Amino acid sequence: MPYPAVAALAERLGPLLGERVTDAAGVRAQFGRSEAYREPSPPDLVARPANAGEVQTIVRACHELRVPIVAFGAGTSLEGNAAAVHGGLCLDMSDMDHVVAVQAADMDVRVGPGIRRKALNAALRDTGLFFPIDPGADASIGGMASTRGSGTMAVRYGTMRDNVLALEVVLPDGRLIRTGRRARKSAAGYDLTRLFVGAEGTLGVITEVTLRLQPIPEAIAAAVCPFPALRAAVDATIAVMQAAIPVARIELLDAVMMRGVNRYAGFAYPEQPTLFIEFHGTPSAVGEQAELVRAIVTEHGAAEMQWAREPEARSRLWHARDNTLYAGRGLRPGSEAIITDVCVPISALAECLEETSRDLESSGLLAPLVGHVGDGNFHLLLLVDPSDEAEIARARALHARLVARALALDGTCTGEHGIGTGKRAYLVQELGDAVETMRAIKQALDPLNIMNPGKIFLEAPLAGEAAAA
Repeated sequence: MPYPAVAALAERLGPLLGERVTDAAGVRAQFGRSEAYREPSPPDLVARPANAGEVQTIVRACHELRVPIVAFGAGTSLEGNAAAVHGGLCLDMSDMDHVVAVQAADMDVRVGPGIRRKALNAALRDTGLFFPIDPGADASIGGMASTRGSGTMAVRYGTMRDNVLALEVVLPDGRLIRTGRRARKSAAGYDLTRLFVGAEGTLGVITEVTLRLQPIPEAIAAAVCPFPALRAAVDATIAVMQAAIPVARIELLDAVMMRGVNRYAGFAYPEQPTLFIEFHGTPSAVGEQAELVRAIVTEHGAAEMQWAREPEARSRLWHARDNTLYAGRGLRPGSEAIITDVCVPISALAECLEETSRDLESSGLLAPLVGHVGDGNFHLLLLVDPSDEAEIARARALHARLVARALALDGTCTGEHGIGTGKRAYLVQELGDAVETMRAIKQALDPLNIMNPGKIFLEAPLAGEAAAA
């Protein structure tokens, strides 16, 4: 039920934003969707601020009127992270998509939260620098920071946790704070930057991000390595990591996903468990890394490595990898995907994958697999008929077993997608009483619970709910 104060909020914001605030049903529907299978949860109102000052004004009004606020980036989240489960206001950050300042000598950049990663790298091209975090989707930088995103290059360059130097954040009462400076290290008090990175908008609204950049490698080469079995591919990955070879990406696609990728991208790779590997460095360093990896994968039964050295070939290869959601869904037209996201210590990865494979076989579900195996993170696309409640229940039960398996191996229920609404119960299973410490932080910063309510934690009452009833 819409909050009684939403109409008052719309009236208050109208003079400030004009046509940039709307309650049109068609617009609201666009902000209630998710890339993964989930019931839509549209907001009651959508506002599109242009700067931090407007965000402050909007947040102060929502605080006064007790209206929930959900910040929205590119809509690529997979756990309902930006779903307006309690209605209220959606903050569309897409107009805050500018590069504020590039400090090439220091290899950092300040950006608005709405800029997308591909646009950022296009803007950086002439500097000789790039931003390496690649979650696959063309996500917004603010959204990537909010969910502590990572992706295919985390094995070498880390996650958003490692690459955000500072944030500008509007707190739930409208105050604007800066969490740090551009210095590469600091021992100045609590690490507020890392507190907000991964908080999924439950503690405040990010209005600016300072990012660490990397030099564009002099040479890049990518290879495709098919294996006779899943365990062989994982064992080869572990051997590569233990040999301290600085691969930039090492991705695993199972035989089912390779079938989908071949169809989607027009490839003709063997439909076997396959590693996609990329090397960055000088020409001599890339050659040395490639030779070391070739020896390891050959020892583990890989067929001959197929190379993609030219930019066009590499782009085509990683475009196919980035679109495995659509490639996988193409194996079952009309299906939706329930997407998993567990991460385990790399030494436990083969055991987790093999047990999961056996579970899948007995379930009768079609579920292509793709994984950032260099850091122990993998995903299943559980393809379901959205009208078949029994099949959906079977998929969710398999997902629950997978999470239990990962936790038993000292892993996590989410390597990069965040908690959102989809993994709230699993967070309690994983961290126990530590969740109450998180709740205490949330209560201290957002006592009215207006910042993205219903996410991360199992339900708590919202300010104004009793009055609304």
